[in-house]
Amino acid sequence: MIRVCSAFSLLSLMAAAPIAMADDIIEGKYNRSCKMCHEAGLMDAPKTGDKEAWAPRLVQGNEVLLKHTMEGYKLMPAKGLCQDCSEDDYRKLIDKMSGR
Repeated sequence: MIRVCSAFSLLSLMAAAPIAMADDIIEGKYNRSCKMCHEAGLMDAPKTGDKEAWAPRLVQGNEVLLKHTMEGYKLMPAKGLCQDCSEDDYRKLIDKMSGR
């Protein structure tokens, strides 16, 4: 019984590890590329977690938000200064910042 429980615990930890690592990667990219403007609301950037500020942006849809991120929009530079972000990373970063 102990071996079965131990094996199950180990498998649970192994399954959770990639998710935690992916979250850490997104957090690192956020801290390096997004945080400076989105934490303080610099240059009219919607603040991270400010659902009211993000609401009109989210209504535009994911593809518009992704396009603005990739190409730059108003004062935000193209790719939001994250040159190693994938489209999936940008989607996760938008979700994180918007509080979705």
